[in-house]
Amino acid sequence: MQPTKQIGLELIEEWFEQQQWQPFEYQREVWDAYLSGKNGLLNAPTGTGKTYALWMPVLINWINRHPKTYKELTDNGLQLLWITPLRALARDLEQALQKVVDDLDIPWQIARRTGDVSSYKKKKMKEQMPEVLITTPESLHILMAQKGYRDYFSDLNAVIVDEWHELIGTKRGTQTELGLSRLKHLQPNINIWGISATIGNLQEAKQVLLGNNYKSNEAVTIKANIEKSLSIQSVLPDDVEKFPWSGHLGTKLLPKVLPIIEESRSTLIFTNTRSQSEVWFQQLLDAKPELAGTIALHHGSLSKKIRRWVEQTLHEGKLKAVVCTSSLDLGVDFTPVETVIQVGSPKGVARFMQRAGRSGHQPGSTSRIYFVPTNALELIEAAALKTAATQEVAVENRIPVLKPYDVLIQYVITLAVSNGFKPDQLYEEVRSTFAYQTLSRKEWNWIMNFITTGGQSLQAYDEYSKVIEEGGLYKVTDHKIKRRHRMSIGTIASDTMMSVKYLNGGHLGSIEEWFIASLKKGDKFWFAGRSLELVRTKQMTAYVRRSNTSKAKVPSWMGGRMSLSSNMSALLRHKLHEAIEETSNDIELKTIQPILNVQENWSTLPDQDELLIEQTTSNEGHHLFFYPFEGRYVHEGMSALIAYRISQLKPITFSIAMNDYGFELLSDKEIPLKKALANDLFSDNNLVEDIFSSLNDTELAKRRFRGICHIAGLIFKGFPGQRKASRHLQSSSSLFFDVFDQYEPDNLLLQQAYDEVLSYQLDEVRLRKVLKRIQSQQITLKETERFTPFAFPIMVDRLRERLSSESLTNRVQRMQLKLEKQT
Repeated sequence: MQPTKQIGLELIEEWFEQQQWQPFEYQREVWDAYLSGKNGLLNAPTGTGKTYALWMPVLINWINRHPKTYKELTDNGLQLLWITPLRALARDLEQALQKVVDDLDIPWQIARRTGDVSSYKKKKMKEQMPEVLITTPESLHILMAQKGYRDYFSDLNAVIVDEWHELIGTKRGTQTELGLSRLKHLQPNINIWGISATIGNLQEAKQVLLGNNYKSNEAVTIKANIEKSLSIQSVLPDDVEKFPWSGHLGTKLLPKVLPIIEESRSTLIFTNTRSQSEVWFQQLLDAKPELAGTIALHHGSLSKKIRRWVEQTLHEGKLKAVVCTSSLDLGVDFTPVETVIQVGSPKGVARFMQRAGRSGHQPGSTSRIYFVPTNALELIEAAALKTAATQEVAVENRIPVLKPYDVLIQYVITLAVSNGFKPDQLYEEVRSTFAYQTLSRKEWNWIMNFITTGGQSLQAYDEYSKVIEEGGLYKVTDHKIKRRHRMSIGTIASDTMMSVKYLNGGHLGSIEEWFIASLKKGDKFWFAGRSLELVRTKQMTAYVRRSNTSKAKVPSWMGGRMSLSSNMSALLRHKLHEAIEETSNDIELKTIQPILNVQENWSTLPDQDELLIEQTTSNEGHHLFFYPFEGRYVHEGMSALIAYRISQLKPITFSIAMNDYGFELLSDKEIPLKKALANDLFSDNNLVEDIFSSLNDTELAKRRFRGICHIAGLIFKGFPGQRKASRHLQSSSSLFFDVFDQYEPDNLLLQQAYDEVLSYQLDEVRLRKVLKRIQSQQITLKETERFTPFAFPIMVDRLRERLSSESLTNRVQRMQLKLEKQT
């Protein structure tokens, strides 16, 4: 007779045999670690069975504990909480987990609790929790804002955080940390595991996940030694010299993309922005109308009904292609998908690998991805990505967020809304997280004062005294405050959204208010793959009807552009070095060689130990182009810094433009560059002071403060159907900023806004590293007679701010044609 502890393992192994699979060695390693009570982080390539690595030991443990009755026990309470960053991933997980328990005759209920789940189902869950709940960080906190929430977790044995690399480094990750700290307080012996496919700093990621009070001998990092077969191919232009030198759509290569779609059973076409996905969907249908009904569109602004239909139809293998954004690039297992197409550079190695893994999403299968450049210079990035795919060291680190006060304020009010909390006890609990390990008593007391009185600046207004103290317990008693807070839980800050509906009431999705405000009645625009006519707007809803015209505006969403990661920047500079030394066999570098030759002839190709600065004049004035190759965000801070330091030598005004490769300073006066270089232009001394002197730091901080205001609960976006306009919210957040700035300069939320400008918008740490690198490099100054291939895209970015998209395209084409003739 087999020992009881082996029964669960035998059943799982039999299940694997029925699927004609063999457990991987790393899966068994995870099972052993989990069953011995260890916590940990699993790192394995996409499509190699990570889900089963952690789902199976949960079932083995349950079967072993109830060897004779596991098929009979029902209503067992919540056993497993599975946290995921994506709603689409939650639905996919539900199906995968349900299949296993159905096959094993385990009467467990698997359920989702996300924004896509109906209120009725959520209400039923409160009455009887399923054995497995798949949810998001936001929905977990909404659960914790319910009266008697502790009962939901009274039987909890384990928490699994999926796609941890996507959460760490964001405020959603901090929100997850706080949620885990509360669950550990309620159930000290629960197992906590994270799953990650692509991340560089594994050990730090594990520490962030588990917090500061875990015992190192009870936590493990398990890394799967599985080589995932990956096929990467670039879609190359026939004539690179006539291919756009600048741009971000990539539709010039559409004729070469169509055969790839035709040859594959099903294809995911990833774009970097929602606007780009709308354009590509439209262009595909225009180029091949017979695709209608077999291709679909998927992004986060579409209604849940549309997204659910796309996901289900893709699962069933009925779609030839789906044009999508990051809404489908995490963990989703669409078996029919054979091919992935990436339109434009994803700007990071991890993101590229993650998207590639959406195809061949089964053990032993090959992931196939095609890279479609949107402009000529992106061919260098394509070569860099192909190299990075074979170099594990190239995967980016995810830097954890430290002490976001707005997230903490939201969290403590969440606990006050439910059962209340005791400050001293909660303080120690919060400090057990990685994010708040350095939280001081002074900071904690400030937060307690802020939520109970509104703080020094707002104590005269009762509405900001949200939390009251009764017998040492801090809680919210006002039902209106409770309702508003529960509807505001979350850390994703965005512009106010307007619902888009047909006149008959059919819901299509949401668009940011500013775009709808730019339209007049009767204007046409593309959305959800349809040409629509704006009929009227009412109560934050845009009512539309179908339009037959193909000439319509394409919505754009704020904050769409991504920036090169530090690893990609280093790889890019290395690829340029290979191009100079002619040591590479990359087809992408060979294809772009004619343009690199033009750059070399008109200026030079900068090597890895060299910073190129180009100086030229035009009818607009005097131009300086700098090429650090460090990404748009770093160049934003560096360009302002350099402009400020030059202006200290001579009164001068600059126009500034930038892209991922460099930045431009333009002035109507001659620029004293050589004097500035002699004056240590790239010094990292007094960096922070000079950055804030060079920028309108107050305006930048105000922009960051809008999101902080919303997360901390200072502003409320309104109830459903009664949403407040963006201008009102911005006005309110600006008013708070001005009041704090004038009367309470040590306000922690105000300090956070300035810190976020430095840390995230300007990436001060990375900027300092770049300046130190430049100090050790040779600085090459070239005076050029015309705009070089490196300079041209930066100048176009400046023109983009001045011209409509149509006139810009025409002007850029004329300028490029003129430059081509000069070659």
